[in-house]
Parts: sequence; C-alpha cells; structure tokens
Amino acid sequence: MAIQVLGPSTTIRPLSIVTARFGGTSMKVCVLVLCTTILAAVSVSGFQVHQSPRPPSSKLAAVVNVAEDAPRSVGPFDEWTTACGVQRCAGFQLTREDEYGQNIGVMTTEDLPAGCPVLFVPGNMILSSFQAASEVGRIDAAEKRLVSAKAADHVPQFYLFLKILYEWEQGDASPYFPWFESMPRYFSSGSSMTPFCFECLPPLAGYLAMNERVRYIQFFQALRFVEFLSPETRQNKVLTRWAFALIYTRGIPAEDGDVRIVPLADYFNHGTETNVEISFTEEGDCVSYASRDVPAGSPLRISYGDPTNPSALFAKYGFLDESSPATFCKIMIKRPSKELVDMGYNHSRMLFYKETGEVSPEVYDTLLYQILRETNPADMQRLYEAHMRGDVASKQAIHQQYYPQTAAALTKHVNGFLNDLNTLKSKSIGKDPAEHPRLPLIMAHNEFVRETFERVSANL
Repeated sequence: MAIQVLGPSTTIRPLSIVTARFGGTSMKVCVLVLCTTILAAVSVSGFQVHQSPRPPSSKLAAVVNVAEDAPRSVGPFDEWTTACGVQRCAGFQLTREDEYGQNIGVMTTEDLPAGCPVLFVPGNMILSSFQAASEVGRIDAAEKRLVSAKAADHVPQFYLFLKILYEWEQGDASPYFPWFESMPRYFSSGSSMTPFCFECLPPLAGYLAMNERVRYIQFFQALRFVEFLSPETRQNKVLTRWAFALIYTRGIPAEDGDVRIVPLADYFNHGTETNVEISFTEEGDCVSYASRDVPAGSPLRISYGDPTNPSALFAKYGFLDESSPATFCKIMIKRPSKELVDMGYNHSRMLFYKETGEVSPEVYDTLLYQILRETNPADMQRLYEAHMRGDVASKQAIHQQYYPQTAAALTKHVNGFLNDLNTLKSKSIGKDPAEHPRLPLIMAHNEFVRETFERVSANL
C-alpha cells in the first residue's frame, strides 16, 4: 500500500527556522519556543519513588486508554517532541503505512545525502533502564524471581517496564503522556498471542513466540514484589501486556547493558535494506544519520534484527517482513552439540532463499553430519576436521560420496514441513477473525514460509 503522509493535524508549524550543526554537518530544523515546563518535567520525572512515593491521583483530567481498539493520537505527541527540543532534518515526516493508521513510520519528502543528520533527541527525553533502576532503587525480591526463572538477562527491561507502569499511573501528570497517547495499543507479538495462536504456528515461530509469552508471565509474576505500584496496576493484564510490548518492540539495547526508548526515534520502522543509523553521544543524546543517499519519497528504515530470520522478527515485534531474502530451513535440533554448531547449525545461517529456492551450504553440512553420526562416525569425524581446517576439497569429496543420502534427507524434510503447514492451515478454516484477530497475520507468515519451501522443493 502506498505511504500516506499524515494530515494537517499532525503538521508542525515552525515559529522560526535555524541552522543547527551536528558532527560538523549543518541542517535546517524547525524549532518551536521551548516549553520549559515540559522540559523540567522530563528531567525531574516523578519516578523518584524511593524518596517520596505517591499513589496515582484520582482526579486526573485524563488517563491513557490501553484498550486494543483505542486510537493513536500523533498530533499532540509531534508537537510535544518539538517543544522538548527534538530537531529533525528538512523533509522528516511521520506517515501512515497501513490502511488502518496503526502502523506509523517515518519518510523523507526531500533528498537526504549520506551522512546527513536526520533526527536529534535530547537525552532528558530518553527512557533508560539504568536510570529507571537508579530512580526506583533495586528490588531484590523481584530480581531474584527473574533470576530463578532464568530471565536474569532481562532485568534491565524489567526496570524499564516498571518505569512505563509508574508513568502510566500518573495519567496526564506524566511528562510522557503525549508519547503514551501516540503509541499503538494493539500488538501481534508473541506476548500478545492467545493459546490458539500458538497452535497455528510452525515449530520455530511457535518456540520464539512462546518465549515472549513466558517472559511476560515472568514479569507479571515479579510485580507482586513491587510495592510502589498500585494493586490495580499490578493485576491489570491488559495494561501490563501493553507495557511489556512497548519495551520489547521499541527498546534499543546498548552495549553497556542499558535499554533505551527514544521518543520519535522509535517511529523508524524495520527494513531489510536500511538507510538510517542510530547512535548516542557521550552526553546521552540520540542522533540519527542517513547511512546512504536517500531519495525524496522514501521511507526511513533501521534494522530491528537479522533480516534472514523473519520468524524471529515476527515473534518479537509482531510483523511479517516480506522483503526478507531468506528464511531459516526449520531443521530443529534440540541441544545441538558444539561440533554441530561449528558445522553451521544456526538459525541465521541455515537458510532457504525465497526468490531462487537455493539452499545454504550450512544446511547440507548439518544434514550430512547428522547422517554420518548414525551411519559412519569415522567419516563424520573426517567431515568435521576438514570443515574446521578449511579443507574445501576433502569436504566436497565427502559430500559427493554421500549426496544421495543428503538429498533424500533434505527432500523428506521439505515435504514433511509442507505437509505440516497444510495441517496448520486447516486449523484456521472457519475461525472468526474477530475472535482471533492475529490469525490472518499468522497465516500470512506461514504462507511466506510455504512459498519459500515450494521453491526449494522444485529445485530438489
């Protein structure tokens, strides 16, 4: 569908045009008179609960409606970002990328040269897991609960989760209220799926989506140790699922372990071919640059993850990347050995290519290694050693010797998986999309995989 530029209600009218310099490059930016009240509110957020906890007010003028059918209010958010000191390049434009207006991204209406600054967001607007943990203080019981559930790596996200819930409780007294109002309420990621959704997913997508669901449950259970949030908030599954989805679909992990959400920069959508890169200054500000020449009328894209593994993007973010050039071959091996990993067993390397039906070498290597483990351990060791020392000739000779067995195993896998997809499709027949709204996206994901497998099958 063609990209639609958002209407006049979301257009920012500049009071003055100035030239700003970032990294030695100048750009024109629209600047509104800064709202010092908002800036102060952002920099001294009321999240100082370890010092002076305050319950949510019962007299708030407005609270954020997190129901899945609630509309997104982008205009006030757009104005808020400008008032807080956000600066954009000429041509930066929020756009609707679907017919329902729920998928909103960024495009440029002007040519952008490579290296051009695209977006500047002050650090005092950025939501940080480190800052959240510092403000609230460590909650040892909650952390122990997550560690015991083997979710220690997600403790930073948990503190950001608490930050979102705390600010939500403040309603329109929170400086982040305009951002909350602009956020999607409906998500299709694994944490938002129903039990029936998982019944319709193939193994890898189902496994990854279930991981998201389990992690949400772990966060929800850990909330019972968080006393500064109201019982109503801690027990509200609709609200907590929404907060969980926000941090995992919009959070940016940093090398130092921090997880950050950058208002407005979080509107850059994913692309297999990206044209924007995001970085952070030593002062904590966020600066985005064009990574290549971008012609006017183009969407501005960043990478959310490996483009050759659309199932991972689907499970975590809840969208299907149909521009992905390949997909994992769906050969699932529980607890693969170190040697098997050395041979190439990896979801991002064992690929079937969508357009050509070609098969990556790692698929053949892994299949043959598995075959020889059962039939000829000596040749299995020869194959492994040749692979590890880069002896292509010896490795190829072993492949040629056993090609009929490898081809038969691959054909059996492809045909079996296509039959499995037929079974999954049959489960969706007659189901009401109103009752299972994520089912069409799940079926589109499965169809994408089917088309790729059929092209591979045609080449065998």
